[in-house]
Amino acid sequence: MSKFIIEGGHPLTGTMTASGNKNAALKLLPACLLTAEPVILHNIPDIQDVRNTIAILEDLGVAVENLGEGSWRMRASDIAKTELDPELAGRIRASFVLSGPMLARTGRITLPLPGGDVIGGRPLDTHIRALEALGAKVKLVNRGVFQMTAKDLQGAGYLLLPEASVTATENTVMAAVLADGETVIDNAACEPHVRDLCLFLNQMGAAIEGVGTNRLTIHGVTQLHGTEYTIGADFMEVGSFISAAAVTGGELRIKRADPQYLGMIRLVYDKLGVQFEIENDDVIVPAYQPLTIKSALSGRMLEIKPMPWPGFPPDLMSILVVLATQSKGLVLLHDWMYESRFFFVDHLNFMGARTVLCDPHRLIVEGQSTLYASPHGVPSPDIRAGMALVIAALCAKGTSTIHNIQQIDRGYERIETKLQALGAHIQRVD
Repeated sequence: MSKFIIEGGHPLTGTMTASGNKNAALKLLPACLLTAEPVILHNIPDIQDVRNTIAILEDLGVAVENLGEGSWRMRASDIAKTELDPELAGRIRASFVLSGPMLARTGRITLPLPGGDVIGGRPLDTHIRALEALGAKVKLVNRGVFQMTAKDLQGAGYLLLPEASVTATENTVMAAVLADGETVIDNAACEPHVRDLCLFLNQMGAAIEGVGTNRLTIHGVTQLHGTEYTIGADFMEVGSFISAAAVTGGELRIKRADPQYLGMIRLVYDKLGVQFEIENDDVIVPAYQPLTIKSALSGRMLEIKPMPWPGFPPDLMSILVVLATQSKGLVLLHDWMYESRFFFVDHLNFMGARTVLCDPHRLIVEGQSTLYASPHGVPSPDIRAGMALVIAALCAKGTSTIHNIQQIDRGYERIETKLQALGAHIQRVD
Protein backbone atom coordinates (compact mmCIF):
# COMPACT_ATOMS: atom_id res chain seq x y z
CA MET A 1 0.00 0.00 0.00
CA SER A 2 1.23 3.51 -0.80
CA LYS A 3 0.91 6.80 1.05
CA PHE A 4 1.65 10.47 0.45
CA ILE A 5 4.00 12.44 2.69
CA ILE A 6 3.15 16.14 2.27
CA GLU A 7 4.93 19.13 3.77
CA GLY A 8 2.51 22.04 3.78
CA GLY A 9 3.06 25.74 3.33
CA HIS A 10 4.46 25.81 -0.20
CA PRO A 11 2.44 27.78 -2.81
CA LEU A 12 1.51 25.99 -6.03
CA THR A 13 3.01 28.10 -8.79
CA GLY A 14 3.57 27.46 -12.48
CA THR A 15 1.86 25.91 -15.49
CA MET A 16 0.15 22.56 -15.95
CA THR A 17 -2.00 20.89 -18.60
CA ALA A 18 -5.42 19.51 -17.75
CA SER A 19 -5.87 15.76 -18.04
CA GLY A 20 -8.60 14.16 -20.11
CA ASN A 21 -12.06 13.81 -18.62
CA LYS A 22 -12.16 10.71 -16.41
CA ASN A 23 -15.92 10.25 -16.74
CA ALA A 24 -15.76 10.58 -20.52
CA ALA A 25 -12.96 8.03 -20.82
CA LEU A 26 -14.84 5.49 -18.69
CA LYS A 27 -17.79 5.59 -21.15
CA LEU A 28 -16.04 6.03 -24.51
CA LEU A 29 -13.87 2.98 -23.87
CA PRO A 30 -16.90 0.64 -23.40
CA ALA A 31 -18.57 2.32 -26.41
CA CYS A 32 -15.83 0.80 -28.58
CA LEU A 33 -17.71 -2.50 -28.14
CA LEU A 34 -20.41 -1.15 -30.45
CA THR A 35 -18.32 -1.67 -33.60
CA ALA A 36 -16.06 -4.39 -34.98
CA GLU A 37 -13.85 -1.74 -36.60
CA PRO A 38 -10.84 -0.10 -34.92
CA VAL A 39 -11.34 3.02 -32.81
CA ILE A 40 -8.61 5.43 -31.70
CA LEU A 41 -9.13 7.56 -28.60
CA HIS A 42 -6.89 10.47 -27.56
CA ASN A 43 -6.41 12.33 -24.25
CA ILE A 44 -7.29 9.28 -22.16
CA PRO A 45 -6.05 9.92 -18.60
CA ASP A 46 -3.58 7.47 -17.06
CA ILE A 47 -5.63 6.65 -13.94
CA GLN A 48 -6.50 3.42 -12.18
CA ASP A 49 -10.18 3.42 -13.21
CA VAL A 50 -9.12 3.61 -16.87
CA ARG A 51 -6.63 0.77 -16.39
CA ASN A 52 -9.37 -1.33 -14.78
CA THR A 53 -11.80 -0.58 -17.63
CA ILE A 54 -9.19 -1.54 -20.24
CA ALA A 55 -8.50 -4.77 -18.33
CA ILE A 56 -12.22 -5.62 -18.46
CA LEU A 57 -12.33 -4.95 -22.21
CA GLU A 58 -9.23 -7.09 -22.82
CA ASP A 59 -10.82 -9.88 -20.78
CA LEU A 60 -13.85 -9.69 -23.10
CA GLY A 61 -11.59 -10.16 -26.13
CA VAL A 62 -11.03 -6.57 -27.26
CA ALA A 63 -7.65 -5.99 -28.94
CA VAL A 64 -6.03 -3.06 -27.11
CA GLU A 65 -2.94 -1.13 -28.17
CA ASN A 66 -1.34 1.67 -26.17
CA LEU A 67 -0.18 4.26 -28.70
CA GLY A 68 1.44 6.42 -26.02
CA GLU A 69 0.76 9.90 -24.63
CA GLY A 70 -2.84 9.10 -23.72
CA SER A 71 -3.82 7.54 -27.06
CA TRP A 72 -5.30 4.04 -27.37
CA ARG A 73 -6.38 1.86 -30.27
CA MET A 74 -9.30 -0.48 -29.54
CA ARG A 75 -10.75 -3.17 -31.80
CA ALA A 76 -13.68 -5.33 -30.70
CA SER A 77 -13.76 -7.49 -33.83
CA ASP A 78 -14.51 -10.56 -31.72
CA ILE A 79 -16.14 -10.56 -28.29
CA ALA A 80 -15.00 -13.76 -26.63
CA LYS A 81 -17.37 -13.83 -23.65
CA THR A 82 -20.42 -12.10 -22.24
CA GLU A 83 -19.74 -12.52 -18.54
CA LEU A 84 -17.68 -9.86 -16.81
CA ASP A 85 -14.91 -11.00 -14.51
CA PRO A 86 -16.37 -10.24 -11.05
CA GLU A 87 -13.02 -9.27 -9.57
CA LEU A 88 -12.30 -6.77 -12.34
CA ALA A 89 -15.84 -5.39 -12.52
CA GLY A 90 -15.99 -4.98 -8.75
CA ARG A 91 -13.18 -2.43 -8.81
CA ILE A 92 -15.11 0.39 -10.51
CA ARG A 93 -18.57 1.91 -10.53
CA ALA A 94 -18.49 2.41 -14.30
CA SER A 95 -18.49 -1.34 -14.98
CA PHE A 96 -22.29 -1.24 -15.13
CA VAL A 97 -22.24 0.91 -18.28
CA LEU A 98 -20.92 -2.08 -20.21
CA SER A 99 -24.46 -3.49 -20.07
CA GLY A 100 -25.75 -1.07 -22.72
CA PRO A 101 -23.12 -1.69 -25.42
CA MET A 102 -22.93 -5.42 -24.69
CA LEU A 103 -26.70 -5.86 -25.04
CA ALA A 104 -26.62 -3.89 -28.27
CA ARG A 105 -23.70 -5.86 -29.72
CA THR A 106 -24.18 -9.41 -28.35
CA GLY A 107 -27.69 -9.49 -26.89
CA ARG A 108 -26.57 -10.64 -23.46
CA ILE A 109 -24.35 -9.85 -20.48
CA THR A 110 -23.78 -11.18 -16.98
CA LEU A 111 -22.22 -8.73 -14.55
CA PRO A 112 -21.91 -8.24 -10.79
CA LEU A 113 -22.98 -5.24 -8.77
CA PRO A 114 -20.51 -2.41 -9.47
CA GLY A 115 -17.85 -1.22 -7.06
CA GLY A 116 -16.43 2.28 -6.73
CA ASP A 117 -16.62 5.03 -4.13
CA VAL A 118 -18.54 4.58 -0.88
CA ILE A 119 -20.21 8.00 -0.79
CA GLY A 120 -23.80 6.85 -0.41
CA GLY A 121 -26.49 4.87 -2.15
CA ARG A 122 -26.55 5.05 -5.94
CA PRO A 123 -29.50 2.92 -7.07
CA LEU A 124 -29.45 1.19 -10.45
CA ASP A 125 -33.22 1.38 -10.96
CA THR A 126 -33.03 4.06 -13.67
CA HIS A 127 -30.50 2.00 -15.67
CA ILE A 128 -32.60 -1.15 -15.47
CA ARG A 129 -35.95 0.47 -16.27
CA ALA A 130 -34.45 2.16 -19.33
CA LEU A 131 -32.87 -1.07 -20.62
CA GLU A 132 -36.16 -2.90 -20.06
CA ALA A 133 -37.94 -0.17 -22.07
CA LEU A 134 -35.60 -1.04 -24.96
CA GLY A 135 -36.61 -4.71 -24.75
CA ALA A 136 -33.99 -6.16 -22.41
CA LYS A 137 -34.86 -8.77 -19.80
CA VAL A 138 -33.05 -8.26 -16.50
CA LYS A 139 -32.76 -10.73 -13.63
CA LEU A 140 -30.89 -10.30 -10.36
CA VAL A 141 -29.57 -13.68 -9.22
CA ASN A 142 -27.61 -14.71 -6.14
CA ARG A 143 -28.24 -11.27 -4.60
CA GLY A 144 -25.45 -9.67 -6.54
CA VAL A 145 -25.27 -10.76 -10.19
CA PHE A 146 -27.32 -9.34 -13.06
CA GLN A 147 -28.23 -11.50 -16.03
CA MET A 148 -29.45 -9.46 -19.00
CA THR A 149 -30.65 -10.65 -22.37
CA ALA A 150 -32.13 -8.95 -25.41
CA LYS A 151 -33.02 -10.88 -28.53
CA ASP A 152 -33.51 -7.63 -30.47
CA LEU A 153 -33.41 -4.19 -28.91
CA GLN A 154 -36.31 -1.98 -29.99
CA GLY A 155 -36.57 1.80 -29.83
CA ALA A 156 -38.37 2.80 -26.64
CA GLY A 157 -40.32 5.67 -28.18
CA TYR A 158 -40.70 8.31 -25.47
CA LEU A 159 -38.61 7.48 -22.40
CA LEU A 160 -38.77 9.79 -19.38
CA LEU A 161 -35.94 9.12 -16.93
CA PRO A 162 -37.05 9.48 -13.28
CA GLU A 163 -33.74 11.22 -12.53
CA ALA A 164 -31.17 13.00 -14.68
CA SER A 165 -28.63 10.23 -14.03
CA VAL A 166 -25.40 10.61 -15.98
CA THR A 167 -24.51 6.94 -16.19
CA ALA A 168 -28.10 5.85 -16.86
CA THR A 169 -28.30 8.36 -19.71
CA GLU A 170 -25.02 7.14 -21.18
CA ASN A 171 -25.94 3.48 -20.79
CA THR A 172 -29.32 4.01 -22.45
CA VAL A 173 -27.79 5.98 -25.33
CA MET A 174 -25.25 3.22 -26.03
CA ALA A 175 -28.01 0.60 -26.10
CA ALA A 176 -30.40 2.71 -28.17
CA VAL A 177 -28.02 3.63 -31.01
CA LEU A 178 -28.25 0.09 -32.43
CA ALA A 179 -31.91 -0.51 -31.49
CA ASP A 180 -34.57 -0.83 -34.18
CA GLY A 181 -36.55 2.41 -34.14
CA GLU A 182 -36.53 5.72 -32.32
CA THR A 183 -35.86 6.51 -28.66
CA VAL A 184 -36.49 9.93 -27.15
CA ILE A 185 -34.77 10.26 -23.76
CA ASP A 186 -36.30 13.07 -21.71
CA ASN A 187 -34.72 14.38 -18.50
CA ALA A 188 -31.40 13.19 -19.90
CA ALA A 189 -28.17 14.28 -18.24
CA CYS A 190 -26.18 16.74 -20.34
CA GLU A 191 -22.78 16.96 -18.61
CA PRO A 192 -19.71 17.53 -20.82
CA HIS A 193 -18.83 13.82 -20.69
CA VAL A 194 -22.35 12.90 -21.89
CA ARG A 195 -21.83 15.29 -24.81
CA ASP A 196 -18.44 13.71 -25.54
CA LEU A 197 -20.05 10.28 -25.69
CA CYS A 198 -22.86 11.42 -28.01
CA LEU A 199 -20.50 13.28 -30.35
CA PHE A 200 -18.20 10.25 -30.41
CA LEU A 201 -21.09 7.92 -31.29
CA ASN A 202 -22.28 10.27 -34.03
CA GLN A 203 -18.78 10.17 -35.53
CA MET A 204 -19.17 6.38 -35.56
CA GLY A 205 -22.37 6.68 -37.57
CA ALA A 206 -25.02 6.99 -34.85
CA ALA A 207 -27.93 9.39 -35.31
CA ILE A 208 -28.33 11.30 -32.03
CA GLU A 209 -30.09 14.67 -31.99
CA GLY A 210 -30.23 17.21 -29.16
CA VAL A 211 -26.65 16.67 -27.99
CA GLY A 212 -25.97 18.99 -25.05
CA THR A 213 -29.64 19.24 -24.04
CA ASN A 214 -31.80 17.23 -21.65
CA ARG A 215 -33.81 15.68 -24.50
CA LEU A 216 -31.97 13.28 -26.78
CA THR A 217 -33.59 11.79 -29.88
CA ILE A 218 -31.86 8.62 -31.07
CA HIS A 219 -32.64 7.06 -34.43
CA GLY A 220 -31.37 3.49 -34.31
CA VAL A 221 -28.94 2.39 -37.02
CA THR A 222 -27.93 -1.11 -38.10
CA GLN A 223 -24.19 -0.72 -37.47
CA LEU A 224 -21.44 1.67 -36.41
CA HIS A 225 -17.97 2.12 -37.87
CA GLY A 226 -14.57 3.02 -36.47
CA THR A 227 -13.42 6.56 -35.82
CA GLU A 228 -10.81 8.73 -34.08
CA TYR A 229 -11.79 11.04 -31.25
CA THR A 230 -10.19 13.32 -28.63
CA ILE A 231 -11.99 13.71 -25.30
CA GLY A 232 -12.18 17.03 -23.45
CA ALA A 233 -10.57 18.26 -20.25
CA ASP A 234 -11.46 16.92 -16.81
CA PHE A 235 -13.23 19.85 -15.16
CA MET A 236 -13.07 18.02 -11.81
CA GLU A 237 -9.28 18.09 -11.96
CA VAL A 238 -9.34 21.72 -13.10
CA GLY A 239 -11.60 22.68 -10.19
CA SER A 240 -9.39 20.77 -7.75
CA PHE A 241 -6.21 22.53 -8.87
CA ILE A 242 -7.87 25.96 -8.81
CA SER A 243 -8.72 25.29 -5.15
CA ALA A 244 -5.23 24.01 -4.37
CA ALA A 245 -3.62 27.11 -5.87
CA ALA A 246 -6.02 29.42 -4.03
CA VAL A 247 -5.53 27.96 -0.55
CA THR A 248 -1.74 27.83 -0.90
CA GLY A 249 -1.51 31.39 -2.24
CA GLY A 250 0.07 30.39 -5.54
CA GLU A 251 -0.35 31.61 -9.11
CA LEU A 252 -1.31 28.89 -11.58
CA ARG A 253 -2.01 28.54 -15.29
CA ILE A 254 -3.99 25.47 -16.40
CA LYS A 255 -3.65 24.87 -20.13
CA ARG A 256 -6.30 23.23 -22.34
CA ALA A 257 -8.84 23.52 -19.50
CA ASP A 258 -12.04 23.78 -21.63
CA PRO A 259 -13.21 26.91 -19.75
CA GLN A 260 -16.57 26.85 -21.54
CA TYR A 261 -17.60 24.19 -19.00
CA LEU A 262 -16.49 26.10 -15.90
CA GLY A 263 -19.32 28.63 -15.68
CA MET A 264 -21.04 27.36 -12.52
CA ILE A 265 -17.72 26.47 -10.89
CA ARG A 266 -16.66 30.07 -11.45
CA LEU A 267 -19.86 31.45 -9.89
CA VAL A 268 -19.63 29.23 -6.81
CA TYR A 269 -15.90 29.73 -6.27
CA ASP A 270 -16.41 33.49 -6.46
CA LYS A 271 -18.87 33.21 -3.52
CA LEU A 272 -16.00 31.73 -1.47
CA GLY A 273 -13.57 34.44 -2.53
CA VAL A 274 -11.74 32.57 -5.29
CA GLN A 275 -11.43 34.17 -8.69
CA PHE A 276 -9.82 32.99 -11.89
CA GLU A 277 -9.30 34.41 -15.34
CA ILE A 278 -9.79 32.86 -18.77
CA GLU A 279 -7.34 33.36 -21.60
CA ASN A 280 -8.32 31.48 -24.76
CA ASP A 281 -8.41 27.81 -23.62
CA ASP A 282 -6.39 28.41 -20.44
CA VAL A 283 -7.44 29.16 -16.86
CA ILE A 284 -5.28 31.52 -14.80
CA VAL A 285 -5.50 31.58 -11.00
CA PRO A 286 -3.95 34.80 -9.60
CA ALA A 287 -1.93 34.68 -6.40
CA TYR A 288 -3.32 35.76 -3.01
CA GLN A 289 -7.05 35.35 -3.45
CA PRO A 290 -9.58 37.35 -1.34
CA LEU A 291 -10.81 34.11 0.35
CA THR A 292 -13.86 35.71 1.95
CA ILE A 293 -17.27 34.02 1.94
CA LYS A 294 -20.06 36.23 0.61
CA SER A 295 -23.31 36.29 2.57
CA ALA A 296 -26.63 35.63 0.87
CA LEU A 297 -29.28 38.35 0.57
CA SER A 298 -30.32 40.02 3.85
CA GLY A 299 -27.13 38.73 5.45
CA ARG A 300 -28.28 35.11 5.54
CA MET A 301 -25.72 32.33 5.67
CA LEU A 302 -24.61 31.29 2.22
CA GLU A 303 -25.85 27.85 1.14
CA ILE A 304 -24.22 25.89 -1.68
CA LYS A 305 -25.59 22.66 -3.10
CA PRO A 306 -24.86 20.64 -6.22
CA MET A 307 -27.35 20.32 -9.06
CA PRO A 308 -27.53 18.44 -12.37
CA TRP A 309 -25.66 20.14 -15.18
CA PRO A 310 -25.24 23.05 -15.66
CA GLY A 311 -25.38 23.20 -11.86
CA PHE A 312 -22.41 22.86 -9.55
CA PRO A 313 -20.81 19.38 -9.91
CA PRO A 314 -21.44 17.11 -6.89
CA ASP A 315 -17.94 15.64 -7.14
CA LEU A 316 -16.42 19.02 -6.23
CA MET A 317 -18.33 19.30 -2.93
CA SER A 318 -15.50 17.59 -1.00
CA ILE A 319 -12.99 20.01 -2.51
CA LEU A 320 -15.30 22.88 -1.55
CA VAL A 321 -15.16 21.82 2.11
CA VAL A 322 -11.41 22.47 2.30
CA LEU A 323 -11.73 25.68 0.33
CA ALA A 324 -14.38 26.89 2.80
CA THR A 325 -12.07 26.20 5.77
CA GLN A 326 -9.61 28.70 4.27
CA SER A 327 -12.19 31.40 3.44
CA LYS A 328 -13.32 33.88 6.08
CA GLY A 329 -16.97 33.47 7.06
CA LEU A 330 -19.72 30.86 7.33
CA VAL A 331 -21.21 28.61 4.67
CA LEU A 332 -23.71 25.75 4.64
CA LEU A 333 -22.78 22.99 2.19
CA HIS A 334 -25.74 20.80 1.29
CA ASP A 335 -25.09 17.64 -0.74
CA TRP A 336 -28.58 16.23 -1.09
CA MET A 337 -27.37 13.54 -3.52
CA TYR A 338 -24.96 11.46 -1.42
CA GLU A 339 -25.41 10.79 2.27
CA SER A 340 -21.78 9.86 2.97
CA ARG A 341 -20.02 12.66 1.10
CA PHE A 342 -19.04 14.66 4.20
CA PHE A 343 -18.05 11.84 6.52
CA PHE A 344 -14.35 12.58 5.94
CA VAL A 345 -14.61 15.94 7.77
CA ASP A 346 -13.65 14.32 11.09
CA HIS A 347 -10.12 14.18 9.71
CA LEU A 348 -10.24 17.87 8.78
CA ASN A 349 -11.50 18.79 12.25
CA PHE A 350 -8.56 16.89 13.72
CA MET A 351 -6.33 19.12 11.58
CA GLY A 352 -7.96 22.25 12.99
CA ALA A 353 -10.98 22.87 10.76
CA ARG A 354 -14.17 24.16 12.34
CA THR A 355 -17.12 22.27 10.90
CA VAL A 356 -20.47 20.99 12.16
CA LEU A 357 -22.05 18.00 10.44
CA CYS A 358 -25.76 18.80 10.85
CA ASP A 359 -26.92 15.55 9.28
CA PRO A 360 -25.55 13.19 6.60
CA HIS A 361 -26.27 15.76 3.89
CA ARG A 362 -25.51 19.15 5.45
CA LEU A 363 -22.29 20.64 6.75
CA ILE A 364 -21.59 24.09 8.25
CA VAL A 365 -18.03 25.34 7.79
CA GLU A 366 -16.53 28.32 9.61
CA GLY A 367 -13.36 29.78 8.17
CA GLN A 368 -10.61 30.87 8.16
CA SER A 369 -8.98 28.05 10.06
CA THR A 370 -5.30 27.40 10.50
CA LEU A 371 -4.80 23.75 9.58
CA TYR A 372 -2.11 21.64 11.20
CA ALA A 373 -0.51 18.55 9.75
CA SER A 374 -1.72 15.10 10.67
CA PRO A 375 1.58 13.24 11.20
CA HIS A 376 -0.03 9.94 12.16
CA GLY A 377 -1.96 9.93 8.92
CA VAL A 378 -5.47 10.18 7.59
CA PRO A 379 -7.08 7.72 5.16
CA SER A 380 -8.43 8.61 1.75
CA PRO A 381 -12.01 7.27 1.80
CA ASP A 382 -12.83 8.01 -1.87
CA ILE A 383 -11.43 9.83 -4.89
CA ARG A 384 -12.65 13.34 -4.14
CA ALA A 385 -12.34 13.23 -0.34
CA GLY A 386 -8.80 11.93 -0.84
CA MET A 387 -7.94 14.88 -3.08
CA ALA A 388 -9.58 17.24 -0.57
CA LEU A 389 -7.30 15.89 2.16
CA VAL A 390 -4.28 16.34 -0.11
CA ILE A 391 -5.26 20.00 -0.63
CA ALA A 392 -5.71 20.41 3.14
CA ALA A 393 -2.22 18.98 3.71
CA LEU A 394 -0.73 21.34 1.10
CA CYS A 395 -1.87 24.38 3.09
CA ALA A 396 -1.40 22.90 6.59
CA LYS A 397 1.49 23.65 8.91
CA GLY A 398 3.83 20.69 9.21
CA THR A 399 4.10 17.33 7.45
CA SER A 400 1.01 15.18 6.85
CA THR A 401 0.56 11.57 5.83
CA ILE A 402 -2.31 10.47 3.56
CA HIS A 403 -3.01 6.73 3.45
CA ASN A 404 -5.11 4.63 1.07
CA ILE A 405 -4.04 6.79 -1.87
CA GLN A 406 -5.01 4.16 -4.43
CA GLN A 407 -8.42 5.83 -4.15
CA ILE A 408 -6.93 9.11 -5.39
CA ASP A 409 -5.09 7.25 -8.17
CA ARG A 410 -8.45 6.07 -9.48
CA GLY A 411 -9.38 9.61 -10.54
CA TYR A 412 -6.27 11.82 -10.72
CA GLU A 413 -3.48 11.31 -13.22
CA ARG A 414 0.07 11.27 -11.79
CA ILE A 415 -1.11 13.63 -9.07
CA GLU A 416 2.14 13.82 -7.10
CA THR A 417 4.16 14.45 -10.29
CA LYS A 418 1.90 17.33 -11.27
CA LEU A 419 2.02 18.81 -7.79
CA GLN A 420 5.81 18.47 -7.54
CA ALA A 421 6.19 20.36 -10.84
CA LEU A 422 4.22 23.21 -9.27
CA GLY A 423 6.38 23.42 -6.16
CA ALA A 424 4.55 21.12 -3.77
CA HIS A 425 6.60 19.06 -1.32
CA ILE A 426 4.88 15.71 -1.79
CA GLN A 427 6.33 12.21 -1.95
CA ARG A 428 4.79 8.85 -2.68
CA VAL A 429 6.03 6.18 -0.30
CA ASP A 430 5.35 2.47 -0.77
